[in-house]
Amino acid sequence: MASEYPKPPYPSQKQPMPGSTQKMDPRPDHGETSYRGSGRLQGKKAVITGGDSGIGRAVAIAYAREGADVLIAYLSEREGAQEVKALIEKEGRKAVSVAGDLRNPDHCRSVIQRAVDELGGIDILVNNAAHQASFKDIGDITDQEWQMTFETNIHAMFYLTKAAVPHMKAGSAIINTASVNSDMPNPILLAYATTKGAIQNFTGGLAQMLAEKGIRANAVAPGPIWTPLIPSTMPEDAVKNFGKQVPMKRAGQPAELATAYVMLADPLSSYTSGTTIAVTGGKPFI
Repeated sequence: MASEYPKPPYPSQKQPMPGSTQKMDPRPDHGETSYRGSGRLQGKKAVITGGDSGIGRAVAIAYAREGADVLIAYLSEREGAQEVKALIEKEGRKAVSVAGDLRNPDHCRSVIQRAVDELGGIDILVNNAAHQASFKDIGDITDQEWQMTFETNIHAMFYLTKAAVPHMKAGSAIINTASVNSDMPNPILLAYATTKGAIQNFTGGLAQMLAEKGIRANAVAPGPIWTPLIPSTMPEDAVKNFGKQVPMKRAGQPAELATAYVMLADPLSSYTSGTTIAVTGGKPFI
């Protein structure tokens, strides 16, 4: 139950990037035991980037339980990817996992081709993989850090979408993970927040561009969500009090976002395109 989710202060913890689900305290809920499907995505073929942990993991579990076959793309955390693959297969759905760096345009094209070859097509593309790091001063952000953030968060999204669209039929859906930082940037996340603003703009333009093809494009803007990015990229005091600033007084769990991604992928949401669904724990997103 949502009322039973832990509230801050959370135990003091710090991890190296990109972080591990297994080492988080409390452990995030991705819907492993709680999500119940109802066939809303029966027979669909989905690609989810960053599908080994956090929000991507929760979406992969939900999609499989809604009847979709799923390809998850991930960087290098093989243990988490294998866990998600097993959870997808447990639902009787086909699962494909692809490791590699999405900053490489050729790898992005390879991910899409694997989905076409092994799943038999693409109906849903969830662009979710992201890089984040915190800095108190602009002088501390190296050129390489700035470039890495843009290459991972927005350039890869373009490469993947461009490769996927020719394989998508009318009724297909593209869902991009933005952030409340799109409109309310946290200064210590300058590079990350800037890319999230770009993602929201990209989504709005894409929805208009693809409307004649019958392909919808939307975004989800999460508030403070308890994922491995938090203890591996945020200051320890911020981790301890993560989510305390929103009306619900806690961080959201990845499982609590899954329904937004399911709704946006559902063919019944056929008139929903060009919008951003905010999941913020009660904080208004304008």
